[in-house]
Amino acid sequence: MTYVMGIDGGGSTVRVLVVTPDLQVIGEAKGSTSNPNLVGREVAKQTIQSTVREAVAAAHLTTDQIASVGIGIAGGEASHSEAWLREVVAGVTPHAEIVPSGDHEIALVGAHGQRKGILVLSGTGSLACGVGSTGDYVVIGARGYLLGDEGSGYWIGMEGLKAAIRDDDGRGRHTKLTNLFLEKFGLPNVEAIVPWLYHTGISRTKEIATFAGAVLDQSEYGDLVAADIVLRAAEELALAARAVNYRLRMEALPVAYAGGLLAFANPLSLKLCELLGLSELPQPRYAPAIGGAILALYKLGLNLPTP
Repeated sequence: MTYVMGIDGGGSTVRVLVVTPDLQVIGEAKGSTSNPNLVGREVAKQTIQSTVREAVAAAHLTTDQIASVGIGIAGGEASHSEAWLREVVAGVTPHAEIVPSGDHEIALVGAHGQRKGILVLSGTGSLACGVGSTGDYVVIGARGYLLGDEGSGYWIGMEGLKAAIRDDDGRGRHTKLTNLFLEKFGLPNVEAIVPWLYHTGISRTKEIATFAGAVLDQSEYGDLVAADIVLRAAEELALAARAVNYRLRMEALPVAYAGGLLAFANPLSLKLCELLGLSELPQPRYAPAIGGAILALYKLGLNLPTP
């Protein structure tokens, strides 16, 4: 029997699956974040390797029985990261073929069950990526909150915050987002936002991203300012998806969603469906870690279950 492994290190945890060629999971383990940009390469290496060992033990195998490994972490598709990922994985699965990749690529492969299609992601950040019939891989976005992340949780939350400030000083329309922001973060008034936001040594990125939920809720409750933010967010995500399709020079490719804001029916995900001409909310076929396992199977030249 051939055994492969998929590793998803794209979120706040790392997930490792040991999988058979028919994509049956026989071993699984989770660890803390393996993003080297957050914890450093040495800590990330230790986390990945220990989680791999746990997954192999859960499958009642040894690490030298793993034939191929597909791993995706943030930034893993960059050439300087590929060599490091190969070194990390080879250090614990010595006989395995290794396929290093980015976290969004394994999410795309998992969502479609194959390395073809378009993925639109909106969580704390945002991006769209895709693979066409030639195998070329295209990413739009994924440049972080300072350069973009349009349509993401952070972007929506920040647009809500900006709208609250404009409401307070008279430059914008009245919105319930103003009081909701103050209440959520325990601030006495709008003037307190500036010292809260720019406090030395503290990043508010994730906190602001959590405010996206309030913006989505208020858009449903009839707040015109919130509804406009959600519409613009959906338009940005749709634009990114169309740009991927254009770059691939393909006829319309199947679209899948990823990220917390597109994982369920809400004003953003449904508006995006409308803009992309989708009749229903697309559900991922497999989890990202299975996407990594599929890349591992590709490396071995094995046939996959029909999507």
